[in-house]
Amino acid sequence: MTQAQIQLCSLLLREHFGEIVGAIGTQLIRRGGQPLGVLAHQARRPLHQVRKALCVLIHHGLVSFHAPRRRGAAVEYEAHCGRVLRLLRFPRYIYTAKTLYGDAGELLVEELLLNGQMPRSALVRKVADRLTDTMEEGKTMDDGEVSATFVRLADTRFVQRCPSTPSESQGSASSDASAFLETDTHAPQKTSLAGKGKRRHSDGEEGEEEEEGERKAKQAKQEAGAKETPAPAPEEVVYWQVNLDRFHQHFRDQAIVSAVANRMDQTSSEIVRTMLRMSEVTTAPGAPYTQPLSSNEIFRSLPSGYNISKQTLDQYLTLLADDPLEFVGKSGESGGGMYVINLHKALASLATATLESIVQERFGSRCARIFRLLLRKKHLEQKQIEDFAMIPAKEAKEMMYKMLSANIVALQEIPKTPDHAPSRTFYLYGVDTLSAARMLLHRSYKSVANLMERRLHETKENRRLLEKSQRVEAILASLQSSGGAEEAQLQEIEEMITAPERQQLEDLKRNVHKIDASENQVDETIFILESYINSTVKP
Repeated sequence: MTQAQIQLCSLLLREHFGEIVGAIGTQLIRRGGQPLGVLAHQARRPLHQVRKALCVLIHHGLVSFHAPRRRGAAVEYEAHCGRVLRLLRFPRYIYTAKTLYGDAGELLVEELLLNGQMPRSALVRKVADRLTDTMEEGKTMDDGEVSATFVRLADTRFVQRCPSTPSESQGSASSDASAFLETDTHAPQKTSLAGKGKRRHSDGEEGEEEEEGERKAKQAKQEAGAKETPAPAPEEVVYWQVNLDRFHQHFRDQAIVSAVANRMDQTSSEIVRTMLRMSEVTTAPGAPYTQPLSSNEIFRSLPSGYNISKQTLDQYLTLLADDPLEFVGKSGESGGGMYVINLHKALASLATATLESIVQERFGSRCARIFRLLLRKKHLEQKQIEDFAMIPAKEAKEMMYKMLSANIVALQEIPKTPDHAPSRTFYLYGVDTLSAARMLLHRSYKSVANLMERRLHETKENRRLLEKSQRVEAILASLQSSGGAEEAQLQEIEEMITAPERQQLEDLKRNVHKIDASENQVDETIFILESYINSTVKP
């Protein structure tokens, strides 16, 4: 874990959960798994604050606990840096849900992201109330519509059930942690069957006598009073959370479809979209290929708006399979009529295109030309680079040294003799795509952290003006809702903010909007690079 990742995680935790939770989460990320007492001592926080902070982090899936290896040791808590970094992508998850499932889907995903996990009934009720507040007076949102949207989200795996907490049979330390989690974070509780129903006995007569005795005892207790009646065991509550992997799969599919549309045409992209949609549920998130599909299956699944013949579809599939990028390939050695999408090569192409654009923006078009040349030829000497790229020797050397110092390209020495004499050594330039992607991913994390710090600085510098603006808006809203304010009075209140202050507020809003847009754009680059690296390192 790099320092840039730790810094970004710390900023995200503080922005979403506050100072105390951010400090505890940052401590876990820096030091690794720690028991409760050690964590409270190193963070220099009271024990009750550390407990509450851990409750919040566990409830949102950012921290997990596990039983100790040896008997008598304390339960250790461990933070998940990858899940913390996903906080940066929350606006994109919410916007995707709105695009696919409308306002109800947007609010369902938003509530789950804000609360970590919720029961279905409470979630549907809360979203229905929020939608009712936004509707015209006299109209209400039916819970059934929201519930139907929730079912669609669950069917397409955008939301999923939370894993159950450890049972008491896993040891005293684990059961203590489970009880701690259930008490403070409303985690899923297992159904207790004690005291419910009839007990089974191997002996029939004895069972009947005991059942008769139980019925009489129950009657006596009911007659004695309702206060002495034992409370029934609680029903099992199923909690739900957002399936981030499913959203990432959707983002990856959208990126592949956009790449195909830019390279070929809209019909080709729609064919690829259909193939991805057919295999989105059956394909694992880390699989290198989608499930094989025949041309007949693809033809039947095409949208009704694309009135293309079967012969035209076969021609498009052949064209896609023969493309050098190899987004679409034939399944098996013989090929046959089965087609798959090579997800690993698609992500590699997307990452390479991202690297090329970064090189062009940072070093210029000539460096981008050299970079593409090295990607195509794999390894070249300095003289060959000058000849192939048609760039003067002096300029080519300067460009190569710039990219070499920035770790964009790599230099490999191949000696002719064992003494490694420079005059008898080949010096070959090349591009290690995986290494360059990791380096640029680190820079992207650092860029997002810098953007967040800049936004915090802008807000802090204008805090007094923002508070004044909020007070004026609150006064205006209260007067307008009461209906007893005159136009002159409202105008007088609006004039409490002078013209220079209004201009300063507009500049602040514009700057913050630019920073937010920049964060989202950098996050798209982070997603492409992360997806490529994960697909490469996995077996």
